[in-house]
Amino acid sequence: MTKDKELEKLFLAQKPTFDDQADFMAALTRRLDAVEYVRRHQEATLRRYKLAMVAAFVVGLVSGAVTLTFVLSMPADVPLFTVRAQSGFLLWLAQNSRLLSATVLALLLSFGTMSIIRNVHDILRMRQSTSLRPSSRLSGNLL
Repeated sequence: MTKDKELEKLFLAQKPTFDDQADFMAALTRRLDAVEYVRRHQEATLRRYKLAMVAAFVVGLVSGAVTLTFVLSMPADVPLFTVRAQSGFLLWLAQNSRLLSATVLALLLSFGTMSIIRNVHDILRMRQSTSLRPSSRLSGNLL
C-alpha cells in the first residue's frame, strides 16, 4: 500500500513540459507518413492478391476444362494409359484409368475452388479489419 502511494506521488510530481512544438509536429508528421505508407502498401498488396486470385481461377478453369474434355473425348473402351506388366494392381489401374483420372481431376478442381473461396474470404476479412481500425489522424493516437 505504501509503495502505491509512493508511486502515485512520483507520477504526480512528474510534470512533462513540451518545449518545442516544431519537433513534436515533425515527429507526428513522420509517424503519420509511416502510417499512410503502410496503408498504401496494404492496399497494393490486396490489389495484387485479387489479380493473382483471378489469374489462378482462370488458369484452373481453362486447364480443368481442357483436361476434362481430353478425358471425356476418348473412346470409353480405350484406357488412358496401358501397363505391360501382369501385376493385378497395375492391370486394375490401367483398366480403370478413365474413372480414376476423372475422379482425381474432380477432386483437384474442388480443392482449387475451395482454396480460392477461402483466400477471397481471407482477403475480405483483412480488408474489413483494416477498415474497422480507427485512423490515427482521427483519434489523435500516436504509434
